Amino acid sequence: MVHFVGAGSGNPELITVKGARLLKNADIVIYTGSLINTELLDYCPQAEKYNSAYMDLEQVAQVYKENPDKDIVRLHTGDPCIFGAIREQMDILDELNIQYDYCAGVSSFCGAASALKTEYTLPNVSQSVIITRCEGRTPVPKGQSLKELAVHKATMVIFLSASLTEKVQSDLIEGGYSKNTPCAIVYKATWSDEKVVRGQLSNLSDMAKENNISKTALIVVGDVLGSDYELSKLYDKNFKTEYRKWYNDGCYCLYGKG
Repeated sequence: MVHFVGAGSGNPELITVKGARLLKNADIVIYTGSLINTELLDYCPQAEKYNSAYMDLEQVAQVYKENPDKDIVRLHTGDPCIFGAIREQMDILDELNIQYDYCAGVSSFCGAASALKTEYTLPNVSQSVIITRCEGRTPVPKGQSLKELAVHKATMVIFLSASLTEKVQSDLIEGGYSKNTPCAIVYKATWSDEKVVRGQLSNLSDMAKENNISKTALIVVGDVLGSDYELSKLYDKNFKTEYRKWYNDGCYCLYGKG
């Protein structure tokens, strides 16, 4: 059995309870050594370990093939669903008739929000979050370039692009974001050496250069990083929900006064 496990965004305490249990019970752990916090390996001193940073897909598949009856944890950074390259591994496991499951993790885009102490979806500012990357050595599909996505002016969280900040900056401005759109670079979100740099889109490239950031960072762009927004309807006393009934003297909660 292979367990795809999200390691969390960096702080070892951010692995899930289920993820930690799977590590403790693992016979073999294949971990993304270039990205995960290796303190997580303290959960599994008993396991045989492989660092996938030095492996290609065929070599990873060979470990699966040679150990069909063992509990294997494939430990990916953040949550494997985002730029995790797990689909190709799952297809191989299907061909080998080896069972697998998937334990979700805390993605670094969530870790970046916690570092920024921000909400990505503010009323009347942005109700959408675009998770993407800048085109570099790996192309992006037609219609999904930063320039084309910028037309939405939604909150944008950009992975794998810290070394391409000049292109990110020019593409987003040319695509529709204003030069004074708030932005931030979050280096190693939730790690002990986390660093947050804030500014405007017009100086994004300078922010990266001045702080020597060229990898292991997310770029967050959008007016949610500013100060203007409207209060949500979630706790609006004049907004009815199935849990709140309204009378002249105020609110009565179906499960008690609230």
